[in-house]
Amino acid sequence: MQQYLIVGASGGIGKALALHLAGSGKQVIATYNKNKPDDESENIRYRHLDVLEEHLSPDFLPDELAGFAYCPGSIKLRPFERMKAEDFEADYKLQVMGAIRMLQLVMPRLKKSDNASVVLFSTVAVRTGLPFHTQVAVAKGAIEGLTRALAAEYAPHIRVNCIAPSLTDTPLAASLLNTEEKRTANAQRHPLKRIGTPADIAAMGAFLLSDRASWITGQVLYVDGGMSGIRT
Repeated sequence: MQQYLIVGASGGIGKALALHLAGSGKQVIATYNKNKPDDESENIRYRHLDVLEEHLSPDFLPDELAGFAYCPGSIKLRPFERMKAEDFEADYKLQVMGAIRMLQLVMPRLKKSDNASVVLFSTVAVRTGLPFHTQVAVAKGAIEGLTRALAAEYAPHIRVNCIAPSLTDTPLAASLLNTEEKRTANAQRHPLKRIGTPADIAAMGAFLLSDRASWITGQVLYVDGGMSGIRT
């Protein structure tokens, strides 16, 4: 049976993706850092993993993986002049170097699958410049470059794609959505007039990991309520 590794599955998009795959009968290894979810089942098992640890061991992984998604992230929106270089470095370590280190662990296992797939995550703020988004845009811009480079290097055996959401109702975005006024204002910024849900993003992630997306690689797909492409 096909097995998938979802890193950063304790909440938000990562958890929604892990549960989506498990609900469709896939075997999922889902990692968490601080809080272990309480919904382990026959199709999903959780494993503690800190991607910032100096030495990451692949011992918990199966010999073969059909798919991999890297979901850890952060949303720190501040004026550029109030940010320190250390803030950018910390974000880069988590979102870019963490992804790179995990990819290097899983690539030998993905190579053993007939149609393996990798899904990474960016943000609409890379394509659509937004104020106070420099920290996240820098890290996610690197992820988009990584996506295209790896897609070229590993074609035709491993597909690599990236999802770029807009604001999504996750724990990471809690401070941006903690009043009804904020929720309404943020919803109105999107042509579809609502905030994204983890299920919206997970559905695209599951599709890209599946054989149904077997002719898609090297793409950044915007699941953003229309924000990056249209104005209404």
